[in-house]
Amino acid sequence: QLFINNEFVDAASGKTFATANPATGKEITKVAEGDKVRTLLHILAYSLLTSLHPQADVDLAVAAAKKAFHRDSAWRKMSPLQRTNLMHKLCELMERDKAFLASIETQDNGKPYAEALFDVTISIMTLQYYAGWTDKFFGDTIPAGGFVAMTRKEPVGVVGQIIPWNYPLLMLAWKWGPALAVGCTIVMKPAEQTPLTALHMAALAKEAGFPAGVINVINGFGPTAGAAISEHPQIAKVAFTGSVDIGRIVMQAAATSNLKRVSLELGGKSPVVVFEDADIDYAVDTAHEALFSNHGQSCCAGSRTYVHEKIYDKFVEKAAAKAKARKVGNPFEESVLQGPQIDDEMMTKVLGYIESGQKQGAKLQAGGKRIGNVGYFIEPTVFSDVKDDMRIAQEEIFGPVQSIFKFSCIDEMIERANNVNFGLAAGVITNDINKAMKFANSVDAGSVWINCYDAVLPQTPFGGYKHSGIGRELGKDGLDNYLETKTITMKLL
Repeated sequence: QLFINNEFVDAASGKTFATANPATGKEITKVAEGDKVRTLLHILAYSLLTSLHPQADVDLAVAAAKKAFHRDSAWRKMSPLQRTNLMHKLCELMERDKAFLASIETQDNGKPYAEALFDVTISIMTLQYYAGWTDKFFGDTIPAGGFVAMTRKEPVGVVGQIIPWNYPLLMLAWKWGPALAVGCTIVMKPAEQTPLTALHMAALAKEAGFPAGVINVINGFGPTAGAAISEHPQIAKVAFTGSVDIGRIVMQAAATSNLKRVSLELGGKSPVVVFEDADIDYAVDTAHEALFSNHGQSCCAGSRTYVHEKIYDKFVEKAAAKAKARKVGNPFEESVLQGPQIDDEMMTKVLGYIESGQKQGAKLQAGGKRIGNVGYFIEPTVFSDVKDDMRIAQEEIFGPVQSIFKFSCIDEMIERANNVNFGLAAGVITNDINKAMKFANSVDAGSVWINCYDAVLPQTPFGGYKHSGIGRELGKDGLDNYLETKTITMKLL
């Protein structure tokens, strides 16, 4: 069902859709499909059943969120400490249901259970972090001669949030955390492939005691439910994580409706640079996890591995061996490190990139094929001799495909690292602090990791340059997406 105004309800149209287990391709369950009420028959039927004015599901959710945001509502009258306590209560319930949340995440998404359990832990940490921010966003007093001038930080209002399928629970926490901390109300659409953890979180929010309308969850598809959120005239801000193409659509809808605020996290083509002085085994392990973690389905995956020519051949040999040893299979098996891609469409897309790499002359060192015919499994794949103008070098693959490039000097390396349309993240592995800092200061990336990778922490801002998006999530910066600044000026008489 949908979660609107603290109740689980059927979609206005009565429609449902299936969510499937990508390890088997089989249906897990059906969920209600949030939509616009598009026909007179639907409108009349819904009106008769509910005795309400016929509205689309998103309209009903927005109305509930707007009511919860009213200046006289229970939510708006809460003290910051009360919001903190509610968020901590939600975290306690997540801790109680930790194994359940991880289990349904693994079934719905396909990631190994240990990774899903880790995601739950980090999601709890993120919400706990933002629970500490409820009373720590401040305005200023401004010298102004014969006036007293001050600024006040206020929540923007009803916010729309559209999250992806690769980290369903974690992306929910990234977006709920700052919005709830500052006092906004939420209408969220989870990805149609992975709605189950969001629905359980909605139930936990009600159990925790969040007032009706503060949190609403609408399952559905991008062209309907997602579009309705992006273009809704009473939503003040929309946050989207996903592809560049859909990000453009969200931004256009926001512009042509009510000029709502937009924050976008749109993926990347991130370089991991290994210099000749690096410990080669450590570098191989770090670059491997930078790419293959979460089956390569990560926006900041280190999908371009640049290795200095002096250690290139040895690195390629070890990287290929490590990929061949990575166990793929049932994500509930403890020894499995890689589960399936999210669906048949994504698997087919990744296999197409592998074929493109071979046709354009990259050397296949490991993998390259589908595993079996049940589920959407792909062998961990490694290419060497990759050139910067190949498709696998320029486009986001979003799968378990590591491309290894050769370089000779740092200045050449920086130019090549920046020669893509994305700028989400970058990594550098070296024992030379001067090289590390020169690269970090010069690369076009929102996050740079030195001698590590994917070290994303709740307190550190995350976002990208260029096509990788607009705005930052996490850290203090993450609050800014959900705050207005009001100036109050008083004349001294």
